Amino acid sequence: MIELSQQIEAYDRLRDSLETDHFGKWVVLYDEKLVGTYDSFEEAATDTVSKFGRGPYLIRQVGIGPVSLPASMLYNPVNV
Repeated sequence: MIELSQQIEAYDRLRDSLETDHFGKWVVLYDEKLVGTYDSFEEAATDTVSKFGRGPYLIRQVGIGPVSLPASMLYNPVNV
């Protein structure tokens, strides 16, 4: 299984092209590959959870630094 740290490393490798082509968009990396771009976090999270379940995958806004959330914060979409 791919670890979250590997997804982050994959994002870092793609950073320049992502910032050129998708600045401000939300991107999803799964299995160290870019699998989607979205206009909002909620859209990215809902689609990603429906496709890949619990992950691990990385959802990040391009051009914005990583956000730290408390461990108690989990995305729990209502209609998934």
